This record gives sequence, structure tokens and C-alpha cells, in this order.
Amino acid sequence: MTHIQAKFQTTTAARGQHRVTSADSPARPRHRPRTPRVPHVAKLMALAIRLDHLLSTSQIKDQAEIARTAGITRARVTQILNLTNLAPDIQQALLDLPPTTNPVPAFREREVRQIAIDPNWAKQRKAWKRVVTTAAAFDEDDSSAF
Repeated sequence: MTHIQAKFQTTTAARGQHRVTSADSPARPRHRPRTPRVPHVAKLMALAIRLDHLLSTSQIKDQAEIARTAGITRARVTQILNLTNLAPDIQQALLDLPPTTNPVPAFREREVRQIAIDPNWAKQRKAWKRVVTTAAAFDEDDSSAF
């Protein structure tokens, strides 16, 4: 009978998966560094502007055609297009959001959609300022935790 001896390490990965690695293998970083990504709400703002342009130039017939083509609901198309009701400076601020490695967004799309509901740009700007101030406070608290 032959006996084999080996040293190995076990680690628990995401979702409880166990990984077995040789003790002799070189240490690998546990996680790859995150690549900076454009915030989701910035992408949606750009999409809203593009879709609005396609509708206004009659390149697309209506919102239902957008929904069919994109494979999403008409309600979702309406949500996205409502972002064009934001004040121009808020739209620009959304488009200018820098790429981030933080997996948790500073603010959610839902918060921005709530601002877009109000047709008064002055009220939108006040609400936007509150959202940005809250997000900045969150970022400061989050970075001090590390």
C-alpha cells in the first residue's frame, strides 16, 4: 500500500464554497482590485437623453417600441424617460458622476426619480442638494470606518 502525504489549505469562498489549495502554491490576493465603474444612475441619464432624442426625431415610433426592442416593460421605459424632466444642471451633474470602485452607490436611482416627479426646477434643486449632501455624509462615514 502506498501512502501520500501533502499539505493543503482550505478556505471558504463566496456562498460557502470550500476551496482546497496546495500549501506550496504562491499566495494570491484574496480579491482582485475593483475596476472603476460609471454609476448606474449616470448610465440611465445618458440613456434617457438618447431615447428622448430618438423619440423627438421620430427615429422610434413610441415608448412601446422602445420597450419591445429593449425587452423591458413600458413602465420601466417611462421611469427612464422621466429622468429627462430633471433640471438641466441636475442632468449634467448625473452625467458628470465619476467612475467609482464602491459597490454601494452614493444614492439610488429611486431617489433621483422622486426628484424628477416634481416639475418645479427650484424644488428639484433643493431636493437634489439634500440627496447629494446625504451621500457626501455617507461617503465620509464609510471611508472613516476603514
